[in-house]
Amino acid sequence: MIFLTVSSVVCAQGNKQLTPKTYTAYKTTEKISIDGNDQEEAWNKVNWSEPFIDIVGEKQPKYKTQVKMLWDDKYYYILAKMEEPHVWANLTKRDTIIFHNNDFEVFIDPDGDTHNYYELEINALNTAWDLFVSKPYRVENAVLNDWNITDLQSAVKVNGTINNPTDTDEGWTLEMAIPWSVYKTGYYQKNVPADKFWRVNFSRVNWEHQITNGKYERKRDANNKLLHEYNWVWSPMGVVNMHEPEKWGYVFFSSEAPTTENTFKIPQDEKIKWELYQLFRIQNENFKKHGKYFATIESLTKSPITVDGKQLEPKLEIHRSGFNLFLKSPFTNKTLLIKEDGKFISQ
Repeated sequence: MIFLTVSSVVCAQGNKQLTPKTYTAYKTTEKISIDGNDQEEAWNKVNWSEPFIDIVGEKQPKYKTQVKMLWDDKYYYILAKMEEPHVWANLTKRDTIIFHNNDFEVFIDPDGDTHNYYELEINALNTAWDLFVSKPYRVENAVLNDWNITDLQSAVKVNGTINNPTDTDEGWTLEMAIPWSVYKTGYYQKNVPADKFWRVNFSRVNWEHQITNGKYERKRDANNKLLHEYNWVWSPMGVVNMHEPEKWGYVFFSSEAPTTENTFKIPQDEKIKWELYQLFRIQNENFKKHGKYFATIESLTKSPITVDGKQLEPKLEIHRSGFNLFLKSPFTNKTLLIKEDGKFISQ
């Protein structure tokens, strides 16, 4: 099955280098009731994220969206608040294409290698679509639509009345608890990321609407074609494409008690990864245009690349099935490598 998701369509905008957002999620000892409210004291102790921005990173969205995060030994808690004067939804079956309604989406790559990541979409009726993606859509991949987040807890609270076009709403709040267990890759793996970071992003899909026979539906133009949706995100992508995991934000799961401080600093090796992925995109763009890869590193970059005052010395090797881009980090002495399919390896 091919999922022609709005979030996977790459438009012609330039592929900008944007600094990913960061958020420190603190550990809570308080029981969080998943009811769509934020009445627990733990939620009051932590800050909202910065408001979402248009996916390319240039335009301010029409309506405000923010998130908060917490965690404990069993769950990753996410609270999303969305301004919306017309709260509507009509999809009620799990694993249907939820972004055909207005929705909220969660993207998670636990090990940051851009492969084997997870997507969750939920609409205002609390209908979920959860899927596992083996690789980004830029290469041949597998999407497991029958993968489910076992024991997912989620709840929606509408500040107004859902599916009532005769009034004006304030918006909707989505609260969820995602069990760490669904991200385990082995039976004995201990994958609760205490004092570690994961690559995470959030997206909100919002459609202009029309009212037909007293019901909301996506708006169409004079030729009966659906108008384009809006894509509003926490950490901007530079392109209309959520499926470039190397650009997602950083969530650091602090074992400290909840506070409003964001103490996380992006590691220097992560900044090196950004530079390597820039070269990776240049290499693949050349292949699309000319049917072959650049053979030398000098063809990929004409000027020195530096990170935090250190000059990088990237290397390129071509092999029968593709290429490797790699270098030794001047900060950790680890070898950082990206393969032709975009998989990142640190050794």
